[in-house]
Amino acid sequence: MTPTYRRRLGMQMMRSILFFSLIFLFSGLPLECFAAAPSRLDPLTLIGEKDALLLADLEGNILLSKNKIRPMVPASVLKIFTAHLALTHLGPDHRFATDFYLDNQNRLKVKGFGDPFFVSESLAVVAQTLSRRIHTLDGIVLDDTYFADPLTIPGVSDSFEPFDAPNGALCVNFNTVNFRRTGSKFVTAEPQTPLLPMVIPRILKSGLDKGRIVLSHQQAETVLYAGHLLEHFLEKAGITVTGEIRRGRVNPTVDSLVLHHVSEYRLTDIVSQLLEHSNNFIANQLLISVGAAVLGPPGTLDKGVRAARNHAAHVLNIDGIHLVEGSGISRKNRVTARAMHRVLEAFSPYRELMPNRENVYFKTGTLKGVRTLAGYIEKTPEQAYPFVILVNTPGKSAEKILEAVRTRIP
Repeated sequence: MTPTYRRRLGMQMMRSILFFSLIFLFSGLPLECFAAAPSRLDPLTLIGEKDALLLADLEGNILLSKNKIRPMVPASVLKIFTAHLALTHLGPDHRFATDFYLDNQNRLKVKGFGDPFFVSESLAVVAQTLSRRIHTLDGIVLDDTYFADPLTIPGVSDSFEPFDAPNGALCVNFNTVNFRRTGSKFVTAEPQTPLLPMVIPRILKSGLDKGRIVLSHQQAETVLYAGHLLEHFLEKAGITVTGEIRRGRVNPTVDSLVLHHVSEYRLTDIVSQLLEHSNNFIANQLLISVGAAVLGPPGTLDKGVRAARNHAAHVLNIDGIHLVEGSGISRKNRVTARAMHRVLEAFSPYRELMPNRENVYFKTGTLKGVRTLAGYIEKTPEQAYPFVILVNTPGKSAEKILEAVRTRIP
């Protein structure tokens, strides 16, 4: 992906993702961390018993390492592995789809397949397309059975924080709502998405006057929100909608397919945003989607984890990864620096999908007491040095270690 393409893609996608991003750690590391440090401090002296370090070249030669086989909490650098898993099993040009049917009661049936980037703009396009052949509807039925329900992700709690957004087969806007208070009323904080009455109780429960909160998976709130938001765009496009909005199932043998909506974004586009914004929701949507693709629907966390472990063992030929979900939010995930190095070797053809600063392609990770960094220090396109920094010592800086590591590049 060229810098020009990345800028153009960013302009297209940022309006949707900027406020939806489930930021685990911003990629805005200090610029000095990416400039070759003048000091010749030995980076190995900065690695304690709870830390690990590995620096190699693209030929696989390890130039520097300490505690390389010691399992560590990876935090969000695990997303590099999840991205490679998805790119391998779904394909870099894969585009997620959502199907729309009409049944014999003139109800619109919507079947989701886990599109992680199904947003308000997508619904507007769908509504305009449907309006060319549909004028009235007697209800909306929402089919989210491609993923199992409920989906419980280790490390994710039922909070109002965007990084705790629940996953599902039919979700819109990353299962989040952006709002602000104006006088005594709450209004939307983004022009492309109306503030639906059904979310007001959730906003009041949060106690916030503005911000982005996550919808709950309880009482099917997330999937029903998708239906009510779709209703808004259908009516805006001139389609009259009566009847109830509820969950149900598509019956392909009797229901008529009226629209096979394919996302405008390729998987490489989604991965680029995943790695730049460290979006936990997207990471686990991809993990569960791979599980469904490899082991059959419905998608479950268990199937995604099984597919991931098989990928590590038989595609990457590593045994130093133990994961319980795909985003890095769980402290039960473990990875060794050596295993992460193998992931980086495999991911190298896609490294331009990662954030880049001063010729360092990188992914950060953070949890309380955990700071991690992994990526590539690039001298030329032909000379790139994979590095892994896993800091599990509270209060220690992975960025300072990167400064020292850069001085050891030949």
